[in-house]
Amino acid sequence: MNTIETILSHRSIRSYKSDPVPENTLEEILTAAIRGSTTGNMQLYSIIVTKDEEMKKKILPLHFNQQIVMQAPITLTFCADFNRFDLWCKYRGVEPGYDNFHSFTWAVIDAIIAVQNACIAAEAHGLGICYLGTTTYTADKMIDVFNLPKGVVPITAITLGYPDIIPPLTDRLPLEAVVHNEVYKDYSKEKIDELFYEKENLPESKQLLEENQMDSLPRIFVEKRYTKKDNVHFSKVFFEVVKNQGFFNHEE
Repeated sequence: MNTIETILSHRSIRSYKSDPVPENTLEEILTAAIRGSTTGNMQLYSIIVTKDEEMKKKILPLHFNQQIVMQAPITLTFCADFNRFDLWCKYRGVEPGYDNFHSFTWAVIDAIIAVQNACIAAEAHGLGICYLGTTTYTADKMIDVFNLPKGVVPITAITLGYPDIIPPLTDRLPLEAVVHNEVYKDYSKEKIDELFYEKENLPESKQLLEENQMDSLPRIFVEKRYTKKDNVHFSKVFFEVVKNQGFFNHEE
């Protein structure tokens, strides 16, 4: 497959073969990750490779016991990282000024670009990936497990391995739902009805409603999958992580 075909055929893989990932393949994937765009070529991220079974057991509960963490040969954790760049500055006699929230956003963006490059490279090699959104939920505990210094914050992680089961492509909203020409155009109720019609009428969507005994997909998201109570709780956790890791100094 060419690059576009690889991107368009993306699936989240949640079942992996036990086959190991060759070291040269992993190195190519990681090299692709670091070739992504980065703020000022500062490379404000670090990548933690987890292959050891004991380390997998340590991070398993931090990912809410998702068994793909144990099943996949590799988990890659991507962190926003100003520690390395700050040390470079200090060792060259320069006092850095990146302990603020705006700088943190640079590092987050850098980390996300790196992980997506890694995903595309992995899939080009016939590997499968699955993002672990639980990374920020338990970032405080990951800091301890990974021995992260100040200036380093876990942002996201992916499992990596050869697919055992390849699921069908999941649906996406049409381009017109997400692309705005020149200026943002807000949505009327009629437009929302039109844009979400196909999603709401998929057989799997109707099955999901029946299984959850709910009357709409939004209700499943709001009341079951991503509740306000959980979001507020984990927002507080992550806010404290970012603060404690040194990104809330806003004095000029």
